[in-house]
Amino acid sequence: MVESGAPVAVVAGASGFIGRAVTDALAADGYELRTVGRSAEARWGDAGAVRRAVDGADVVVNLAGKSVDCRYTDRDRRAILDSRVGTTTVLREAIAGAAHPPRVWLNASTATIYRHAMDRPNTETAGEIGSGFSVDVARSWERALFSGTLTATRRVALRMAIVLGDGPATGMLFALARSGLGGAQHDGWCRPHRRYRGIGDDPTGPDLATWHRTRGRQRFSWVHIDDVVAAIRLIRDDDRLSGPINIASPHPSDNATLMRTLRELVGAPVGMPTTRWMLELGMWALRTEPELVLKSRWVLPEILSEAGFEFAYPHLEAALVAVRGSRAARRPVTA
Repeated sequence: MVESGAPVAVVAGASGFIGRAVTDALAADGYELRTVGRSAEARWGDAGAVRRAVDGADVVVNLAGKSVDCRYTDRDRRAILDSRVGTTTVLREAIAGAAHPPRVWLNASTATIYRHAMDRPNTETAGEIGSGFSVDVARSWERALFSGTLTATRRVALRMAIVLGDGPATGMLFALARSGLGGAQHDGWCRPHRRYRGIGDDPTGPDLATWHRTRGRQRFSWVHIDDVVAAIRLIRDDDRLSGPINIASPHPSDNATLMRTLRELVGAPVGMPTTRWMLELGMWALRTEPELVLKSRWVLPEILSEAGFEFAYPHLEAALVAVRGSRAARRPVTA
């Protein structure tokens, strides 16, 4: 590889929604970029190429992983797990074998690692880890990141809440608001299924999906894509920050408020409240999972707040207005 004299940043998963924003930011900051992926400069199946990519780098950012905006079939469940644990393991081994390992490694994780919470928020120091499929994926992901000894490399797990921007989660939410399913979404009884059962080496939770009586008041933790990028910059540059860090707005909302705001933005005059069994049918048609809107995610960014991080979009409505504007700018408007 030809060296430019600029600091080197390695990004895995650079072609995804978050990856594109992060690579643009790193390039703007003056980094020479190297990418790792299925069709990147260094490919996942070539351990030597991945090791050469990270050798001499200043920062590694791993955002690779199959989207969870899908149905949790057995095949997709396995792909969601393997795409996270496998890529993280490859990077850890490459960094361990590098002659000049990176100063810092930031690896994607998820705020879904915490339990369904409607009584109090989860922080890094007082959060409670949940159980079941999505939590097991997150636990395995972070285990792969923090395993072993990397004395020269600071490691950070980016526990991101739902990221608002021109990505799949936001698209799904806007689609629900436009489809007539934009009312508050109520968890409740549904026909038992096994899609949310645990996975991995030590699966947790019950075999059949459970439910909670939320009445549309399940918490909705979120973060705007611009704040994800800004938080990554802060963590990259502050050597005091390591371990799991929550990337979430300090002002989480709830489901009813979220859906009302979305309806106002898309001009949907009404939104029919939906129960779990109705969502099972609607989400089946959209090829995604009710868990994405029914789990109560209540997460606060304790470490970022203590580090003095200032969110550009701390409040939901302003964030969604900005997202709507950016999405409209990228797509032609049709009648």
